[in-house]
Amino acid sequence: MCEQLKSQYQLCEEIGRGRFGTIFRCFHPLSNQLFACKVIDKRLLTDSIDRQCLHNEPKYMALLSPHPNILQIFDVFDDDHSLSIVLHLCQPLTLLDRIINRPFLETHAASIINHLLQAIAHCHRLGVAHRDIKPDNILFDSGNNLKLADFGSAEWFGDGRSMTGVVGTPHYVAPEVLLGRDYNEKVDVWSSGVILYIMLSGTPPFYGESAQDIFEAVLRANLRFPSRLFRSVSSAAKDLMRKMICRDPSRRLSAEQALRHPWILSGGEASDVS
Repeated sequence: MCEQLKSQYQLCEEIGRGRFGTIFRCFHPLSNQLFACKVIDKRLLTDSIDRQCLHNEPKYMALLSPHPNILQIFDVFDDDHSLSIVLHLCQPLTLLDRIINRPFLETHAASIINHLLQAIAHCHRLGVAHRDIKPDNILFDSGNNLKLADFGSAEWFGDGRSMTGVVGTPHYVAPEVLLGRDYNEKVDVWSSGVILYIMLSGTPPFYGESAQDIFEAVLRANLRFPSRLFRSVSSAAKDLMRKMICRDPSRRLSAEQALRHPWILSGGEASDVS
């Protein structure tokens, strides 16, 4: 672990663990504040893609900070063996933990998707696509404010350039990514639409027994609203989901357009759309 990190912060207990990194609660004596510290062991990075992700995260988080709905980065310590990123300390439970309990009321779901879209729109204005929007990467601080995290798969699309590469997580990845085509930042809107669908129904729109089955369902993009799950969901919410989970990216809403949808503007209380 980096000596410079240890000279400035006191590492406390482990609070999370990922494929390459361990997250600790840490204390900064000079400011008398608690933070989270993500320590990534470089020796576990076996290929060039993993190494690129390692450098992406602090680079894009620094570019995007500060924003009220994006996890803030405070310090980066880099040496031969590890990369340590000091971050805003959030609650241990992610949106994934909250989703698995029960479907959300529309007003609650609208508030969360509004703040998520605010974060995504900010990223897109600065030419950054997240490319791995999923409930696991949506955190909440002590004031219950949404914080979008984990920018390891992020990509620059500024200057009108398109993106390539199969990146993302089975239930949430957009079909154009799976097809191996060039794609744009609207892949983040698709993923956000899938999250909204899960929040309102308790189940993903495209599913299967294996990753391959899920990918095939995503490619078919046969979006349905079974009455047993959506009986009490408004037509306005369904309209927004159709426009976010739209197979044709040219017809899919942008993050900015989604923020102007009547259902979002009404806080989830709009029952009809004009």
